[in-house]
Amino acid sequence: MKRIIIVALFLAIAVGLVCAQEIGEPDSMLMGIESAQQMLKEISVDKFETDGFWYSGMSSDEGYTASRLFFGGPHAKEPIPEEEGLDIPDDYVLGTRVDFLRRGYNSFTIRPIRPIPIEGVTKTVSVWIVGRNFNHDVKLLIQDFFGRNYEIYMGKLNYQGWKKLTVAIPPQSADGVNGVTQRSYHYNNQMGIRITGFRIDCDPMEAYGSYYIYFDDLRAVTDLFAEHNRDPDDMADGW
Repeated sequence: MKRIIIVALFLAIAVGLVCAQEIGEPDSMLMGIESAQQMLKEISVDKFETDGFWYSGMSSDEGYTASRLFFGGPHAKEPIPEEEGLDIPDDYVLGTRVDFLRRGYNSFTIRPIRPIPIEGVTKTVSVWIVGRNFNHDVKLLIQDFFGRNYEIYMGKLNYQGWKKLTVAIPPQSADGVNGVTQRSYHYNNQMGIRITGFRIDCDPMEAYGSYYIYFDDLRAVTDLFAEHNRDPDDMADGW
C-alpha cells in the first residue's frame, strides 16, 4: 500500500512539473506576433533651424527673456542614418537668455509657435541642452491624442557643456482614456502626441542675474507600425 502511494505521489509531481514547464515557457508564435507589431524608428522632430519658430516667455513680475538662433551645436551627436546624404540644414541652435528681476521660485517656458506633431506612438523624446551647471529643472511639455497637456520631467541642468537628455513617454493606460493617450481604438488613422515646448523651473538660490540656455536636435523614437498598416479604403472624418 505504501509503495502504491509513493508511486502515485511521484507521478503527480512529474505531471505537475511538465505542466509548469509548459505554462512557464513563452509561446514563440505569440512572441513573433508582438515583435512584428512594432516598427520603432528614430526621427527628427526639429533641428532649431527656423528663425522665429521658437519663442520664450515668463511672468513679467519675475523677469524677461529673449530667444534667437546661434551658429554651433554639439559635436558628439550622431546623425540619423536615413538623413545622411540628404543635405538637411543643421547649422544652428536655439539660445535663450533670461534676466531675473527678483530671486524666487521662478520659471520660464520655450515654445514653438504651433504644437509639433509626432507621427506614430512616441516611446522617447530627446534633446541636446547646454545647462551651464545651474541647479534648474527642465520639463517637456506635450499634448496627447485628446489635446490634454502634460509636463514630463527630463532632468536637472547641473552639468557643463552639451548633454543629451532623454525622457520616456508614459505608456497608455489599459482603458485607453486615462493618462497620456496616444491612440484611440475608435480612430486608427489618428494617433501620437504633440510637442508644445519646454519649461524650466529655477532653483531660487540661483535665480538671479542673467541665465543662458541652448537647445539643439529634438528627436523622438516612435512606433510607426500602425502608420504603415492603415486601411487605404478607410473614410476621413472631420467634415
